[in-house]
Amino acid sequence: MSINVALLKQICEVAGAPGFEKRVRDLVIAEVSPLVDELSIDNMGNVMTLKRGVNNPEGKRAMVAAHMDEIGFIVTHIDDNGFVRFHTLGGFDPKTLTAQRVIIHGREDVIGVMGSKPIHVMSAEERQKLAQLSDYFIDLGMPKEEVVKLVRVGDPITRERGLIEMGNCVNCKSIDNRVSVFILIEALRNLKNQPYDVYGVFTVQEEVGIRGANVSAHAINPDFGFGLDTTIAFDLPGAQPHEMVTKLGNGTAIKIMDASTICDYRMVDFMKKTAGAAGIKWQPEVLTAGGTDTAGVQRMGKNGAISGAISIPTRHLHQVIEMAHKEDIQASIDLLIACLMKLDTYDWSH
Repeated sequence: MSINVALLKQICEVAGAPGFEKRVRDLVIAEVSPLVDELSIDNMGNVMTLKRGVNNPEGKRAMVAAHMDEIGFIVTHIDDNGFVRFHTLGGFDPKTLTAQRVIIHGREDVIGVMGSKPIHVMSAEERQKLAQLSDYFIDLGMPKEEVVKLVRVGDPITRERGLIEMGNCVNCKSIDNRVSVFILIEALRNLKNQPYDVYGVFTVQEEVGIRGANVSAHAINPDFGFGLDTTIAFDLPGAQPHEMVTKLGNGTAIKIMDASTICDYRMVDFMKKTAGAAGIKWQPEVLTAGGTDTAGVQRMGKNGAISGAISIPTRHLHQVIEMAHKEDIQASIDLLIACLMKLDTYDWSH
């Protein structure tokens, strides 16, 4: 079974910086509306969907969260020469901005390039320094009088890079976390006759503090929770075995912990057993830094939720060359469906 690369491409390439998710939200709504029993958008912009369980007298609820936003920027200043200054929305390694194109979403979309001081005129001392975010500006190739017709302070900015296939992998900006948006859509498409009510939630503003997941989990108050997000695959030259976290092509990852969540030991055991019984390739994930929507799903409902996470191994995270393996993506879809179908078969009391 091959994944729908055309749909994944569309989801990855559409713009959606934190707080400005409308374009990706509209795409999600159009895609999932025929697949679910109910769909609503809350005041923050989370897309909350429901597929009702078939035999659920106790009204058990499972919530699955995948965030729609991507790391981006926001316009803070336009100088006298038309160059744009910005602030980050989400985490960036400054050196990854060098020589990149971006899109400012103003009165219309405008392509710009990340500029900085040319190496040819740097002092020897400057050449030795690590790049800082303040070293960069956006060049639109226009004078100020033209720029201000299109761009205002507060306009969002996203990165420009299309999705391509490389071997058995996909490569694009915003694999984090659009691959999980894709996985949740595909799971909702194929999920049928599950025992409990399934709330598939496409959340906002994860990259700036898990904000949408906190609000939606509070509204849903789930009994069970699943986060869907990317994780580090540091299977690269020079990496030590204990540093790799996950490896591309070794299957979907079952999260044990990250910096924001210690997954429920029962859910981890359930997910491992479910993967084993279904013949789904998986690997464990212990991530000592970073967090995901799993934290909000686990803690922000009134009763808390028995929660875990499915993580998609991804190389080159928070760059425009993020890479995931198609078989890992399919394994993630398969594991999510299998878990949602078997939630009523596990003894959660131990």
